[in-house]
Amino acid sequence: MAAHRCGEKQSISDAPREVNIDGSVAREDLNERQWQSTDVEVDRSDGTKDSESFTPAAAKDQFQEELVIRPLHSGDIYASFQFRTLWDIDFLQEGQKVSHYRLFPKSLGQVLSKFSVRELHISFTQGFWRTMQWGQPFIPSPPGAELWVWFHDTVSDVDGNWKELTNVLSGIFCASLNFIDLTNTVQPSASFKPLGLGNVTDHRFLRYATLPREIVCTENLTPWKKLLPCGSKAGLAVLMKSEKLFHSSFHSQAVHIRPVCQDEKCTSKAWELRQTLNVVFDLYTSGQSKKEWSLFKMFSRTLTEACPLATSSKIFVDITDNPEGELFDLSPATPLLSQAVVLGDRRTYSVYDLTKVETFGQLRSLNLLLRWKGDSGDMLRPLLHAERYVAGFGLQTGEIHTVIYNNHPYRAFPVLLMDSVPWYLQLYIHTLTVTSKSRDNKPSYIHYQPAKDRHRPHLLEMLIQLPPHSMTEVTVQFERALLKWTEYTPDPNHGFYVGSCVVSALVPSMVAMNTNFTLDQPLFSSFVPVKEESSYFVRVYTEPLLVNLPTPDFSMPYNVICLTCTVVAVGYGSFYNLLTRTFQVDEPSLPLAKRLANLIRRIRGVPLLT
Repeated sequence: MAAHRCGEKQSISDAPREVNIDGSVAREDLNERQWQSTDVEVDRSDGTKDSESFTPAAAKDQFQEELVIRPLHSGDIYASFQFRTLWDIDFLQEGQKVSHYRLFPKSLGQVLSKFSVRELHISFTQGFWRTMQWGQPFIPSPPGAELWVWFHDTVSDVDGNWKELTNVLSGIFCASLNFIDLTNTVQPSASFKPLGLGNVTDHRFLRYATLPREIVCTENLTPWKKLLPCGSKAGLAVLMKSEKLFHSSFHSQAVHIRPVCQDEKCTSKAWELRQTLNVVFDLYTSGQSKKEWSLFKMFSRTLTEACPLATSSKIFVDITDNPEGELFDLSPATPLLSQAVVLGDRRTYSVYDLTKVETFGQLRSLNLLLRWKGDSGDMLRPLLHAERYVAGFGLQTGEIHTVIYNNHPYRAFPVLLMDSVPWYLQLYIHTLTVTSKSRDNKPSYIHYQPAKDRHRPHLLEMLIQLPPHSMTEVTVQFERALLKWTEYTPDPNHGFYVGSCVVSALVPSMVAMNTNFTLDQPLFSSFVPVKEESSYFVRVYTEPLLVNLPTPDFSMPYNVICLTCTVVAVGYGSFYNLLTRTFQVDEPSLPLAKRLANLIRRIRGVPLLT
């Protein structure tokens, strides 16, 4: 349950944009935003501040929205929403404070400014991504909540900013991020490098934490949608109906903020806000009796218009495995086709441009229909896959097994493994073993930070070379600690969650990757910068672990109370009764005949009978 209560009222900064009666955002409001003045406070050398007001020549903010639909080999449907907002301003410039916001949400802009954030990545996920059945997602995320932030190198108290930032984000997204503290926060030395501008290598300004038990629901989706320029009133966001999104086998929403270049020479910079939502609709949980999908069946709504504030609004349907239409029929048909290199493979997509009127047809409504005609066949196994489990018996010791698969037939490549283990699982690092094909595999780099009880978790990072077509197993033993009775959760017998292990790698690509990050390309293929044409970056999350700890019998206080009350009532009560009771001699009463005779004698004045 989130610690912050989310009410109905919203602040001015979080309020949705002005919307017409028909649901579209007012275009007059867009024109006003383009020419609205900007207030900038400039710090002078003498310590004074001048407030300058000027009118920009033209607004350079941009907003793009995309929806990618990928039919999976299992018969399910993978839908990925991508919303990108570019803000033409540089917060990293000293002495500049901005008070005007056009498309970028003010609540997040104030967070960047106040806490000197260089990059921010946050995700909320319900369910586990099944890599062997669905392939690799566009942007991976672990179950629960994940937050990692790069702070600017001018921050003196990083831990203080981190604590305040988690509390603020907890209120913005109506989540339990305020439970993030030093006991579940780590500073990776090699993993989670910046995805935006700057080659920051000082990991002192990086913080990473996960809450694997965080439950994602409607109260997290509502504030996420309000960050969009059009809210959920126009564009692709109208498809985000809560009861449909959460009635799925996998759901993940994320927010990524980073500085990016707007041209190849990086002469102009901007802040990029990328909001992603990934969902997998299962054939059986949806209650459908046949393999037939449509926008209305998936989202209970159809599209009628694009977001008026968007410069680009498109829907991509993956037809790579359906070149001649032998697997499924897609209607309405579109003549627009696009090819993009995604995760080392060249994919073909049917494109529906929502900014064109002819896309919606005469009914002014777009409802894509996908009807399967035959078996989709077997899916190619992902080149990189990982899983993890706990072995052992009893509640004293155990062993964590992490298995990494390299399914490439002839190429070996290194992977970077990062594992954060809570302090109450005391690792025996001397038992760490890495084996590949029944042989020892010595890591070329190991970084281990031991835990401190009730202060920080374990942090283990290793660089491991994976042989081709191999299975590499990493094992380490641990001992369970006995917690204080106040440190147990309300349901301690359910177990304690351990966050997912993170495996990062540059996987060999089947086709040449595009290294120009500034070229106009689909959003789903341009999130991670590519530096080499021969490989692409992949991050894989394993399953979270559920570990049982030695748990005291919390029913004993109840038993003691019942036993004590029984002893007091029976033992002490009887003894107290004997001490305080007064005894009197009870004389026997006369028979009824004698009492009547005495009554007559009393009336007559004759002595009474005894």
